Amino acid sequence: MSASGQPEKYPARFNDLTWYRTNVPCMEACPVHTDSGRYVQLIAEGRHEEAFLTARAPNPLASICGRVCAAPCEDACRRGVIDEAVAIRPLKRFVTEQFGAESARPDFYRHLLEDADAGTSSGFQDAGCRRAWHLSQLNPNHATGMAAGEQTGRKVAVIGSGPAGLACAHDLAILGADVTVFEALDHAGGMLRYGVPEYRLPRGVIEREVGIIEDLGVTLRTGTALTEEYHLGRLREEGFEAFFISVGAMQGRDLNIPGSERDGVVKAVDYLLNINRGYRVDLGERVVVIGGGSVALDAARSAIRDFYQPMEEIEMTARAVVGQPAMDAARGALRGGATEVHVVSLESLAEMPAALTVQGREELDGALVEGIHLHPAWGPKEITGGEQVSGIELVACTRVFNEQGRFDPQFDDSTTMALEADAVILAVGQRSDFSFLREEDGVEIAPTGTITIDPETLATSAAGIYAGGDAAFGPRIAIEAVANGKRAARSIHEFLGGRERKLTLQVDISRLETTEYRMPEGYEKRDRQMPDSVELERRTGITEVEHAFNETEARVQAERCLACHIDTIYDPLLCVLCGRCADVCPEGCLKFVPLDQVDIPEDQLRLARCPTDAMTMERFNFIETME
Repeated sequence: MSASGQPEKYPARFNDLTWYRTNVPCMEACPVHTDSGRYVQLIAEGRHEEAFLTARAPNPLASICGRVCAAPCEDACRRGVIDEAVAIRPLKRFVTEQFGAESARPDFYRHLLEDADAGTSSGFQDAGCRRAWHLSQLNPNHATGMAAGEQTGRKVAVIGSGPAGLACAHDLAILGADVTVFEALDHAGGMLRYGVPEYRLPRGVIEREVGIIEDLGVTLRTGTALTEEYHLGRLREEGFEAFFISVGAMQGRDLNIPGSERDGVVKAVDYLLNINRGYRVDLGERVVVIGGGSVALDAARSAIRDFYQPMEEIEMTARAVVGQPAMDAARGALRGGATEVHVVSLESLAEMPAALTVQGREELDGALVEGIHLHPAWGPKEITGGEQVSGIELVACTRVFNEQGRFDPQFDDSTTMALEADAVILAVGQRSDFSFLREEDGVEIAPTGTITIDPETLATSAAGIYAGGDAAFGPRIAIEAVANGKRAARSIHEFLGGRERKLTLQVDISRLETTEYRMPEGYEKRDRQMPDSVELERRTGITEVEHAFNETEARVQAERCLACHIDTIYDPLLCVLCGRCADVCPEGCLKFVPLDQVDIPEDQLRLARCPTDAMTMERFNFIETME
């Protein structure tokens, strides 16, 4: 009963196609709207090629994301409300290893291109990918519906070859532009290559992913940094008409506490940049990392590894370790890196940025397994020592954010702790370097140190110049940067005179017969399992830690999916109000009530009379296409 004494009414609504898509939360959570649930379901059915094409269609870096994506799809997965999310990210790797860049199957890509030219399907029509404008394997005319004359070949410069820059170059090439990517360092990949350790993301995967983009006609100019002398104005003189600025956040932030100038204090981004470029960085035996994000964990896990010790020496050291010595010393000896690594974060364990996602928590678990010591809710007070670091003093952090959610840490000065250290790594934030921008470029820099952009188009304050990724939003996850690059490609295409192209939601609806609709036996009892990892004692140097699922493991995990694409559709005209569906519903979620107890707008009552079957199960498969 309501407060007025009147019976409460049951709210009702009529759902459009957008609602059915939002009812697939993993797809909605992905910044590029990968239909994650669909490729998981296809894996469960053994249809691996279609699963790959579904995963690859919106994401030109699918093979990379199969290894290091932060997987917002898993955070949104409805199965996670029941027990634990479906292992979506490892399942993507399972199919990309068969058909993706790392599969080394150029024949697979070649026959897709030939079939697109011939107008045949090659099996990917069933995967809902035939109309995907952004699938790199498709001929631009077929992929976009452009007239041949629209492929003007107008020159676009992409500044930075990280995930945003690569995605932008990929899509612009398909849209007919002549794209050149400028990369300051020796290899493409940006922070994917120089910020993510190789034990998480093998460099061969990056190189092959980039190679496919180059095969589209993209020119890659590595070792070509923009500077105060070689700037956007010079590029305009070379004929470039539009620009996408996607330089990564490769400058670490300082920590303003006493002792931060001592030898042995390094920034995490500099440390990772150096080891990923092949330089040796000797941190000593005891290392303290300040920070609670993924960069801090990458730095800590790298510090316990020796990336340069020959395998023969490692095996000899391993044979010399007899019995069960102190765990930290044993692990350090086996890997050749630091013997003691601590991670100190202002945030509590529940608030740590690295622990706020499903993937982050598993990365954190991996760090703990490898012997890293975690100290949540502590802040750095002073780095001690003489000319060289000898330790760090910490103070208890009682609060990180104020009532308005703003960063405003508070400390309890009466509670302190000291750690000995030979090196302190600062992972307290990063920013991009825009020293190549001149006043006459007209690009506005916000007080936050990022480029000011229109969030809808990614246009900067200067005509023809766009920005995304770290450059516009600060450090962000790779798949968000990919989404930025794709959005910028559409904006640049329109700026250069191409026809306006909007993403349109297309849907394939299929009715399932009662005999067809069956969930796998015991699906609700299966636990989330991640792929096996390399044995602890073999986690040395660049050895990749995580294995891939085998076919049996992938199928078992894929069958945990709740198939949110399938919905129950009712036709009240054919319903005889027998009530059997409500009687047999195991969850008790169905109920029959008089119409006057349903709160529904008068103008929608007529919609409740659509003549179809009374109660059917229908599958809704979605794909965004460019119209």
